[in-house]
Amino acid sequence: MGLLLEQILIYGSVFLVTAIIIFFYLRSVKRKSDKVKGKIKIARQAGLFEPVSLHPVVDINDCIQTGACISACPETDILGIVDGKATTINASQCIGHGACFLACPTEAITLCIGTEKRGVDLPHVSETFETNINGIFIAGELGGMGLIKNAVEQGKQACENIVKSIKNKGINEYDLVIVGAGPAGISAALTAKKKGLKAIVLEQDTLGGTVATFPRQKIVMTSSVDLPLYGKVKLSETSKAELLGIWNDAIEKNNLTILENSKVETIGKVGTGFAVTTSKGSEYVSTTVLLATGRRGTPRKLKVPGELLEKVAYRLLEPENIVNKKIIIFGNGDSGIESALMLCDNNEVTMVYRTEGFPKSKPNNREKALRAMSDGKLTGRSDIIIREIKDNMLVFDSKDGNTVELMNDLVFVFIGGELPTQFLKKIGIDITTKYGDAMLTHKRK
Repeated sequence: MGLLLEQILIYGSVFLVTAIIIFFYLRSVKRKSDKVKGKIKIARQAGLFEPVSLHPVVDINDCIQTGACISACPETDILGIVDGKATTINASQCIGHGACFLACPTEAITLCIGTEKRGVDLPHVSETFETNINGIFIAGELGGMGLIKNAVEQGKQACENIVKSIKNKGINEYDLVIVGAGPAGISAALTAKKKGLKAIVLEQDTLGGTVATFPRQKIVMTSSVDLPLYGKVKLSETSKAELLGIWNDAIEKNNLTILENSKVETIGKVGTGFAVTTSKGSEYVSTTVLLATGRRGTPRKLKVPGELLEKVAYRLLEPENIVNKKIIIFGNGDSGIESALMLCDNNEVTMVYRTEGFPKSKPNNREKALRAMSDGKLTGRSDIIIREIKDNMLVFDSKDGNTVELMNDLVFVFIGGELPTQFLKKIGIDITTKYGDAMLTHKRK
């Protein structure tokens, strides 16, 4: 009897301790889940729950709640656990790192572009980065990859597929013409050199593409990237100047041919390849073509009288040289906020935008902008309908119907870029609207 009682006490104690552990564990899980639900509620109210670009979609049937995706994400509060399954929180803040996709042990995450409600126009590209026209490929931002790291990887992968597609090297003047000297284009050029292709890069502006238009102080890369023939760039926060310096170094060491200020006007089929013609009238015949031009090469315009005035700009290059000016900035995304913050200490800056709350900006930028407004260093307006830009003022209608004039010296427009649809259609490339379609962005190792 004594032994039986002792066993009952032992098993009872074990059961009690186990029950207590399970109770506190479940309570902790519930608290964390409720906290994430609260963040999702706030994100919905702030307009941050709807993804605007590449974003993760979790298959809850395969998710096993390891939390690896959350730990791997370099941003804050993009993913969280709700009721034992991973889900997106501030989905519109996701900028497509893809780290969650690689970290998930059960492959429960798919990276998608567009949603059921919001479609995204993209050129037709196969898994090998080839368009519907055999021999013409697309990589980088033009194909949906906005991050430097992802664009570099795509440029390399696209060129590797191009190598496989070329049956006879040297049959034309060039094996490959690369259009665009941004991250994808430079990576592709280095890969082409490594693989023995005769290649040339045509850039409509200057080396770096869109990156070259960033303000000097802007941090453009926050994670390491592997450049072909150069090695891994391990700097955790690389400025525009540092990154351009690295690219210049890689280009010089490998003797790459990059022609700046050479905007491509037409690409037409000729013989066994393509004739690529620039705005300067030069023609380059190549077996294959890689388009790595980006989507923001053509800034979206306001489409109002006066936007061609000299005081209207679509890039901010040297903010430190702008002092004591009345400045209007259109757009409340990251580019608009970062430019406004760099200018507001020495100028009178007003941000003009359609949607309150900075829904498309990173949390850190949003907090800085709100703090600057609270401190009176920055003004924001969402109550206007712009009518005209004049030499020294902006003419607009307020939402109450009154016509108002706002004095200014400079106008900066950061409202995104337009897909070069007409150029792509002229070439013959199909464009499709993606509504939550899966994107091939990385190779699993």
